[in-house]
Amino acid sequence: QVQLVESGGGLVQPGGSLRLSCAASGSIFSIYAMSWFGQAPGKQRELVAAITPNANPNYGDSVEGRFTLSRDNAKNTVYLQMNSLQPAATAVYSCNAAPEDSDYARVGYWGQGTQVTVSS
Repeated sequence: QVQLVESGGGLVQPGGSLRLSCAASGSIFSIYAMSWFGQAPGKQRELVAAITPNANPNYGDSVEGRFTLSRDNAKNTVYLQMNSLQPAATAVYSCNAAPEDSDYARVGYWGQGTQVTVSS
């Protein structure tokens, strides 16, 4: 079992930045691939970014170059730095922990989600 707690969401103006954190407990954090999914109002949840156990990140096309995903295995935490935010990024962002090379959304553990709202 893995417990995940997200933090760092909130209201930000267009062009602004936020940093989301996801703290894990309950299992060996370093063996899991960690990812962030976003679910905008009325839309399906989609993968935003993922990072492998050895810290290789991958990004969705819509966030490439603006978001940075990192992990600190000593602190059992992953961080999603979100820059140049636009209203289309408004969503609930959820953290996921899953075995590498698995279907993250289907087999992974989930946090409760944190709301990000981009609006002037």
